[in-house]
Amino acid sequence: MIAEFRLPDLGEGLPEAEIVQWHVAEGDTVTLNQTIAEVETAKAIVEIPSPYAGTVQGLHAAAGDVVEVGSPLVSFEVEGADAGTPAAPPAEADREVGAGLAVETVAEAPLEAPADDIAARATPNLVGYGAAPSSGSRPRRRARGGGTVTIDPDTAVREAAPHDVLRTEPIDLPLERPRSTPPVRKFAKDHGIDLVLVAAAHPGETVTRAHVEEYAARLETAPPAPVAAPTSPVPAGDRVTRTPIRGVRKNTAAAMVQSAFTAPHATTFLTLDVTATTELLASLKTDRALDGHRIGVLAIVAKAVCLALGRTPALNAKWDEAAGEIVEHHYVTLGIAAATDRGLVVPVIPDADRLDLVDLADAIADLAATARAGRTAPAAMTGGTFSITNVGVFGVDAGTPILNPGEAGILAVGALRRTPWEHHGEIALRDVLTLSLSFDHRLVDGAEAARFLTDVAGVLREPGRAMLLR
Repeated sequence: MIAEFRLPDLGEGLPEAEIVQWHVAEGDTVTLNQTIAEVETAKAIVEIPSPYAGTVQGLHAAAGDVVEVGSPLVSFEVEGADAGTPAAPPAEADREVGAGLAVETVAEAPLEAPADDIAARATPNLVGYGAAPSSGSRPRRRARGGGTVTIDPDTAVREAAPHDVLRTEPIDLPLERPRSTPPVRKFAKDHGIDLVLVAAAHPGETVTRAHVEEYAARLETAPPAPVAAPTSPVPAGDRVTRTPIRGVRKNTAAAMVQSAFTAPHATTFLTLDVTATTELLASLKTDRALDGHRIGVLAIVAKAVCLALGRTPALNAKWDEAAGEIVEHHYVTLGIAAATDRGLVVPVIPDADRLDLVDLADAIADLAATARAGRTAPAAMTGGTFSITNVGVFGVDAGTPILNPGEAGILAVGALRRTPWEHHGEIALRDVLTLSLSFDHRLVDGAEAARFLTDVAGVLREPGRAMLLR
């Protein structure tokens, strides 16, 4: 039987996606939930899992093609029994990226068939990262350590880091995140090692530093991967390069134009001495209880923002033009702008106001790493109530950031500089930075913006003031 798989709605109602690369070719045999392609939407790169176990009969698009949602993507040759039966849709809270992947089966069947027969031949509905189970009950979240999945060596090489050891035997990968401690995760990240591959050699165990060191030692003895010869990005003689406007850059451009021409922007600046904050961070680095956690200035700023928003709720609100209402949020979903090779993205941290400083720093680090890898899910870039952009990492002191649509404020954090500064009536070298707050003047007046900026600055000048804000 030939089953035709159409490009699904990958979330947020995006109308199209670009084929980044295929992981299969015509004639390949695939297993259920095996990654068959990577596609880029206007918000993220998403892996598409196979809804069938069978043989790839045909690919309907090439890498680089833009495919509309609902258009044929790939055809499979499968056994009739492998088509499966549909599962009941999961609860909204259980849905992940790729929910609602649709497949269409092309099979020889009578024009009129009993309803029960049609249901029996219905194709699986993909949810999350693979096909839905055949049971009609609501899918349950798997417990930690709840099983493994075996992949072939070629797949392991694709999923591993470029310098990982090439394997010749199948690998059992855990279905859940490997169990380990924060210091072990940091050690593995610093050495570019995927804990999933380490855990595969120690099923059911908590991954330790010794396990990671053992794996790292094997990497050092592995033959180096071949390096492709460098090529010139611009053909000789060409005076211009034309790049289609699509994906993240197209989406970002549309959002910024919409924001700039709908919300009246205003920006206010404040330059301040943050030496007390840098001294606090230096002391935290020597605290052995915080090994494995990277707490930086941005984490302190994020914590200060969450505290200050509680005192200036107008900056944690949105202007609902259609409803004629101002919607004030009693929670903080904090957006952190991240510059990637694909353009600017703003993934969010839900309920950031409920996190302590360590958890907030960990969330920022994970968010940034995922964004740089191009793996941020579309759902992880929606629902923000306030944003922070760290322009200081580029050596920039200040700017006038554009609001994300639907948000009342965005704070730019400038470069940290050692500067001569008045301190206790004398001139001393101090750590100084500039904060730039852009706000929607329909929702926030100048006094409220100044109060918010002063509250944030107060925490950075004297971190102990965080104990006084409520």
